Order: sequence, then structure tokens, then C-alpha cells
Amino acid sequence: MTKDLASALRPALVLTGLFALLLGLAYPLALTGIAQLAFPAAANGSLIERNGRIVGSRLIGQSFAEDGYFQGRPSAAGKGYDPTASSGSNLGPTSQVLADRVRTDLASFQQSPGVSVPPDLVTTSASGLDPHISPEAAYFQLGRVARARNIEQSALRTLVADHVDEPMFGFLGEPRVNVLELNLALDRMAPRGANRGR
Repeated sequence: MTKDLASALRPALVLTGLFALLLGLAYPLALTGIAQLAFPAAANGSLIERNGRIVGSRLIGQSFAEDGYFQGRPSAAGKGYDPTASSGSNLGPTSQVLADRVRTDLASFQQSPGVSVPPDLVTTSASGLDPHISPEAAYFQLGRVARARNIEQSALRTLVADHVDEPMFGFLGEPRVNVLELNLALDRMAPRGANRGR
């Protein structure tokens, strides 16, 4: 009986060990190697360098609070844009805390009566790390950024238009603007004395 049990278990244990090595070690290492060869930038986090220093990732939003920068979506991830605490706020539409936060954000963006604030400037994404805003949200901020940088809105409008990513294949997704890339291009176009240490 014991011998029969051992002979029955041996193939199962051997196959379990084999597949653990194959699927738990060999397969991930092979895919990592292929990704490093074929798509090194994406495989390493789509990092953005400036002056030899990493300033962020194309995939993770950052906080830009100064008037001279385009601002992204609010973040509920940790203390804001924390990749180790990616999450939404879990506050529902009847939450007073959410209503108060959105009201405060709306007041900070409100430029003149009757002008509606694009929703993505006052609502968080599910991950809290969204690096993009809609083109409408970027255009909405032209006046504030132009005043802070002392440049023409028309130049900024062209800059934003140049940074609009169209939907993939023309129909998958929505047009969007990567806030970090837009702000880095803004710094190149109209440098500031001390801009966020970058």
C-alpha cells in the first residue's frame, strides 16, 4: 500500500517541481530577457531622463502645484501619486468628504462664471497614478500657465496640441496629454529660474 502510494505520488511531485521551475522561473526570465532586448525603455518603467537624471515615468503621474505648470488629475494614492499605495479613494457619490474635496478643487480652478471645469481636473482615477489629462483639461489651464510664465497663450496652445496623444489605431481610447512630458517641454520652451529642481 505504501509502495503504491509512493509510486502514485512520484509523477505528481516530479511534474509539480518541473512546472514550478518552468513556469515560475524559466518562463518569467525568458520574457524579461526578450522584453529587455526588444523594448528596453518600456521594460524598465518608461523612465524619463533630463540632464542625466531620472525625473519620472511616462506611466506614473506627479503632483505639479505651481501655477507655472500644467496640473494633472488629483490623486488618492497614499499621500498623492504614491506608486506603492496605488488606489482610488473608494468614496461614493453620496460621500460628503468627496463632495467637499471636489467643491474645493472646483473653486481653485474656477476662472469665470459659466466656464465649466473639465471633470478630470477634479476627479481621481481608479489607480491614483494616471499620468494623463484630456486635451480639454490642458487647454483649460492655458491662461494660468501663460500668466505665470509670461508667455503668449497661442504658443502654449501649440505646445499642448503637439503633445496630444491620439487614440491607438485611431479608435482605441481617448485623446490624452501626458502631464509630465508637457511640463518638461514647457520648461524647455520657457525656462524658469528654479523649477522643481529639474
